[in-house]
Amino acid sequence: MIRGLPVLPSVILLLLFLAGPIAYCVYYAFTDMQLTGASSTRFVGFANFTKAFGNPDFLNAVELTLVFTVLSSIIGQNVLGLSLAALMGKASRRVRTVASTVVIIAWVLPEVVAAYLLYVFFRKEGELNAIIGFLHLPQQNWLYTLPIVAVSLANVWRGTAFSMLVYSAALKEIPTEITEAAEVDGTGRWQRLWYITLPMIRRSIGTNLMLNTLQTLSVFGLIYVMTRGGPGNKSQTLPLYMYEQAFQNSLIGYGTAVALMLLMVGALFSVLYLRLLRTEV
Repeated sequence: MIRGLPVLPSVILLLLFLAGPIAYCVYYAFTDMQLTGASSTRFVGFANFTKAFGNPDFLNAVELTLVFTVLSSIIGQNVLGLSLAALMGKASRRVRTVASTVVIIAWVLPEVVAAYLLYVFFRKEGELNAIIGFLHLPQQNWLYTLPIVAVSLANVWRGTAFSMLVYSAALKEIPTEITEAAEVDGTGRWQRLWYITLPMIRRSIGTNLMLNTLQTLSVFGLIYVMTRGGPGNKSQTLPLYMYEQAFQNSLIGYGTAVALMLLMVGALFSVLYLRLLRTEV
């Protein structure tokens, strides 16, 4: 009993600020609570969840959330972060300093500021179309024709620094004797990457994937500032759909049910990545 006293304050804080809000969310997900127009709150069971899965807008939000997460987190940030880490490991100290500074600036910028900068970059009169026009390639209004791709690329730009730092630390832990021996044996660059580098940083890959995925699933401000989920609902991910239902349509119970399902999606991804983190016997 005495041994557990030092961690008791932490347990209380976790119960109060983590378990408490989750329990509150679970309760209201099964009610018809509204901000306006309802004098009382009734328990409605699974009605909110049934309504969601029968709503095309919800299913569209689920699909766009998965597309956004796969493009910007699982593929974009991880691949680009690993590539930058590998390239800077072979670069001079001055190049590493400049490149790291540029990438990290995008990461530390406030989300609203980064979102506005990227909105200006991707809009019809923005710098991206100016570059494309200079190269004599066809221009388009990226925020209108390909909004989910635009916000995915924006999230890659903003979040790659974290992956780069994780992989830079992981690559430094690989013994140089192993890679040098493989090079002497005649293995190519891609063979060393696939059979030596990736297996040896497997745990770092799993950790980075889990943290990036959970962060990307909850992205709201970046998309809201750039597109507000539009045009129409072409970039409306689950956080934006949840916000619309709960605070614009005043359906707190239904919006909370959507939030609970988003929490479950994050939990499923966490379980998957934790399995990947298990060391092979």
